[in-house]
Amino acid sequence: MKIAYGTTGISWPRSLDGVEVLTPSAGNRQTQKSEDDLVLEAMAHPIGSPRLRELAAGKGTCTIIISDHTRPVPSRHIIPFLLAELRQGNPGIQITLLVATGFHRPSRKEELIEKLGEQIVASERIVIHDCQDPDSNRDIGVLPSGARLVIDKLAADTELLIAEGFIEPHFFAGFSGGRKSVLPGVCDKVTVLGNHCAEFIASPYARTGSLEGNPIHLDMTDAARQAKLAYIVNVIIDEDKKIIAAFAGDAIQAHEAGCRFLKESCRVRPKRLGDVVVTSNGGAPLDQNIYQSVKGLTAAEAAAAPGAVLITCARCNDGTGGESFYRALKECATPGQLLEETQKIPMDKTNPDQWEYQILARIMSKHPVIFVADPAARPLIEDMKLEYAPDLATALERAYARKGSQAHTVLIPNGISVIVEE
Repeated sequence: MKIAYGTTGISWPRSLDGVEVLTPSAGNRQTQKSEDDLVLEAMAHPIGSPRLRELAAGKGTCTIIISDHTRPVPSRHIIPFLLAELRQGNPGIQITLLVATGFHRPSRKEELIEKLGEQIVASERIVIHDCQDPDSNRDIGVLPSGARLVIDKLAADTELLIAEGFIEPHFFAGFSGGRKSVLPGVCDKVTVLGNHCAEFIASPYARTGSLEGNPIHLDMTDAARQAKLAYIVNVIIDEDKKIIAAFAGDAIQAHEAGCRFLKESCRVRPKRLGDVVVTSNGGAPLDQNIYQSVKGLTAAEAAAAPGAVLITCARCNDGTGGESFYRALKECATPGQLLEETQKIPMDKTNPDQWEYQILARIMSKHPVIFVADPAARPLIEDMKLEYAPDLATALERAYARKGSQAHTVLIPNGISVIVEE
């Protein structure tokens, strides 16, 4: 049994007898069509929208919101087709690729080449969104929550705004993709901070696979509408990060169709909550830092009995992923105290990375957490009051020493690919 980790994976080091394994059916879904054919077929039959070439007609400019280095979106199978159809409908249209970094660091050139290919990087205009630069962003309205909606000028000023993306379960937005290209993708920090406030993160509806009543999703959807996101191509990928389904068309309707498809494929339910729960963060690039790895841990949390030991396999070769995220855990007295203090912070005082350490503190206040990670990450992991293990066998030995050799074990080989239901 392989557990997603970096680019190589980690093998389960023991017998699987008595181990409950939770995997999504999407990972086993077979298709006879190529990745390119799936995308082209979706674009040929858009949901709730004219074809892209029709939308491009008469437009002077188009901004395509593209994913950054932290997302395994197979852009090489999407962006060339978007560019081709835009120019088919309007050969003179001026196109900008806007990298949706949200609150992440800027993508490096080599990361863009890996994602898009050398030809596109060399020939197309590519701009990296900066949520910290007020001069590059513009206030366009107010969200239902009352937060200001401030987005990148390249998104606000274009005549046609479209986006690529992929849909996966998301630990507080319900699902990724669709409207997330705008918020948080190309929003100013003031908007991201408002949307990711402590009250919203604490909502019982702000959970994996949950859209109805989710205040974070409601703000995101309204942001996409106000930004006039006209068209998306969103894909669903399997365990090997290959496209198994594609949805194109109206930003809201096509995304909802993709979410319905995925939800049927990735719901899992443990027969019994685990005393030891082992998971991952989907391997590279999603497990490159501690920050991103909180996502997979929420799947383990949902499958865990009270006091269970959680183990996550996440390489974390790029460090913590956020300085304020790191410092909050390092400098707090206890995760429980940090959680209590964070939940009192009002929307307009939201701190950078607050949502991530709020969720991690929530998990740590209930469970011991062991990271199986790159040795270079050990000091950072331990600074944040997490436990480091050099390999999965060692982590399991420690877990069973705490919970007993007969402890019920739940294994989630890819923690970001499932919606764990009680």
